[in-house]
Amino acid sequence: MSYSTTSLPTATLRIGAEWVETAETDTIRLPYDGTPVATAARGTLELLGRAITAARAAAPAMAALANYERAELLERIAANVRRDAAEFAQLISQETGRPIQEARGEVDRGLATLAASAAVARDLHGEVIPLDAVAAGAGHLAITVREPVGVIGIITPFNVPFNLTLHKLGPALAGGNAVVHKPSEQTPLSAWRLARAVEEAGAPAGAYNIVNGLGREIGAALVESDGVDMITFTGSVPTGEWIRAHAGLKKVTLELGGNSAVIVEPDADLDTAIPRLVQGGYAHSGQLCISVQRVYAHASIVKAVTERLVAAVEKLKLGHPSETSTAVSSLISEAAATRVEQWTRDAVERGGKLLTGGVRHGSTITPGVLAEVPPSARLMQQELFGPLVAVNAYERIDDAVAAVNSTPYGLQAGVFTQHLQRAFALARKLHVGGVLINDVPTFRSDPMPYGGVKRSGIGREGPKYAIEEMTEPKLIVWRV
Repeated sequence: MSYSTTSLPTATLRIGAEWVETAETDTIRLPYDGTPVATAARGTLELLGRAITAARAAAPAMAALANYERAELLERIAANVRRDAAEFAQLISQETGRPIQEARGEVDRGLATLAASAAVARDLHGEVIPLDAVAAGAGHLAITVREPVGVIGIITPFNVPFNLTLHKLGPALAGGNAVVHKPSEQTPLSAWRLARAVEEAGAPAGAYNIVNGLGREIGAALVESDGVDMITFTGSVPTGEWIRAHAGLKKVTLELGGNSAVIVEPDADLDTAIPRLVQGGYAHSGQLCISVQRVYAHASIVKAVTERLVAAVEKLKLGHPSETSTAVSSLISEAAATRVEQWTRDAVERGGKLLTGGVRHGSTITPGVLAEVPPSARLMQQELFGPLVAVNAYERIDDAVAAVNSTPYGLQAGVFTQHLQRAFALARKLHVGGVLINDVPTFRSDPMPYGGVKRSGIGREGPKYAIEEMTEPKLIVWRV
């Protein structure tokens, strides 16, 4: 399909009750072949200031909503998304290059996130504090109530632009906050469409503001603004470190990625493990923070694991994201694909064996499997964000645990074994935020606590857990 750049839809800014166009715009292109699909208004510091002012003006109205009113607002947003699910999926696929079937799945998960956010809005509560546990507290009654932080700045990445936005926006609204959102400059379309769904749901003007633009300009100013009370960010470690250093005394939640690993024990059910490894390693071309990147298989089964994984990967169809039969499509850009190509070459030069795939064509990389990759290779230590999985053998389980724990990251890990006691023992030894037994670390159910340790970030997402960060406990004491 070809487009004329003069007829492309424009993703405008959302500031208060206004849809704002700008003199400068950016062309959003389908990553697979560079086809232009939309233009996006580019925000300025002045417009960001207006958005923050609008959010501050809306914050009292959001705080005044009762729990059930916030829940019903989220349920109306969900109804609007469900009504227009096909349009949301199309926008996600176009801006990210994600296969349309996966984009539809992202919309479904977004609906689950909204449902979970509505549930925590209804359940938001404090507690009774037993002050008379000590003599000085006798004659006093104390309770806590949860109050909104105020204005929350959210900064989201390119890879899962819709659901990751809802993992921040949903709990923020559930807690009675107003939001200023800086989406990735590469993928602003689904956020722009979401803003219309929020407006149609009857949210107070200024409850959800969107300002597109470059991270180093708009994102940096959002982080440093005195009008913002909290920043929640998903993205790279260097940017996360910068945010933490420049956010002042704001609350900060950071989800910064990983280098996820799987241990496959000798008694593992390979009929279960192999399909899950394929799903975990190659969904969205490996561009997920919890994509399977490393597999440590016991030496007695490593040959079977490798051969079966290669055979399964070679059946994956690489193609245009709009085709329902496509399993793997492009990376977000040719530059991203070139980096993956370079890291693959680095692994081979250091002694690794490329068993299949790993070939770049423009912005695509054919799904690949490597073996015997040394720990010094970059893809064994850093976040690859590409459709390649390295399989290495181990003899002693302690060596496999040490290998999993050897990277700077600690987001999630997987263990395949039929031995329950061993599985739980391994779960305690793996230094990560989440361990999946007989599944891959790529699994994420949206209500669950999600986050990592080490350089994988600070705090937890999942509406029940995020709302704890996005509200403050206020103590009220009554001398009776």
